[in-house]
Amino acid sequence: MNVLDQFKAAQRAGWAHFAPLQAITTMPAGQLVEHAGVRGEMRVLDVGCGTGVVSVTAARLGATVTGLDLTPELLEVARTNARIAAVEVEWREGDVEQLPFEANTFDAVLSQFGHMFAPRAEVAVAEMLRVLKPGGTIAFSTWPPELFIGRMFALVGQFVPAPPPGVAPPPLWGEPQVIRERLGSAVRDILFDRGRIEAPALSVQHYRELTERTAGPVLKLVEVLSATDPAKLAIFRDTYDALTRQYFDRNFVRQDFLMTRATKQ
Repeated sequence: MNVLDQFKAAQRAGWAHFAPLQAITTMPAGQLVEHAGVRGEMRVLDVGCGTGVVSVTAARLGATVTGLDLTPELLEVARTNARIAAVEVEWREGDVEQLPFEANTFDAVLSQFGHMFAPRAEVAVAEMLRVLKPGGTIAFSTWPPELFIGRMFALVGQFVPAPPPGVAPPPLWGEPQVIRERLGSAVRDILFDRGRIEAPALSVQHYRELTERTAGPVLKLVEVLSATDPAKLAIFRDTYDALTRQYFDRNFVRQDFLMTRATKQ
């Protein structure tokens, strides 16, 4: 197994416990689907679909939806969500860097905080655009680096080994200029918008405890430091709480995000 395959295997394992966070990601899924202009006659691909909140939302509008994710445990939750909502969605285990679809297949390709974790941004965006029909819509939600979740990932990066060469920090996908450069001349009519999640939390410690159980990079960091360096783990937790406190108000944590939409040439 090469370095990138090992990196992806670690991601797959780390995100297996994400499901409780769907309580937070359900609301912005509706915003992304609306931002993308999804309609009933469209064929939609949801990349990094996780528990399927975007896929189910689009399917409820009558779209023909395929949800793809690297982590089988999350796809099981997604299947349950689709069954409860009484909608049909095709679920596929797969990698955004090797999408198992023919070129020009989908009317819309969406991703909510998913594709940004692909190790090679240029490969991921090329694949998403490859399977999108000319005139189709690519739309995604990402975390800006200067806001809470982007800063949280930067903090985690201070406590873990550097990623493999060529792997860019996921929050770079939250920079409009970086997005313009990565999409390049393959698209037109780029449109940006902002959204906010108000994640319920009884305290900053409650929020951290939830994150330690569910968010892949944080979960892995805590697992490693618990076994190797408890003192360093204590420093991380104190620093994380101090960061969260800047965004904590009235029993919620503000999580602002960026939405992008563009049309394939």
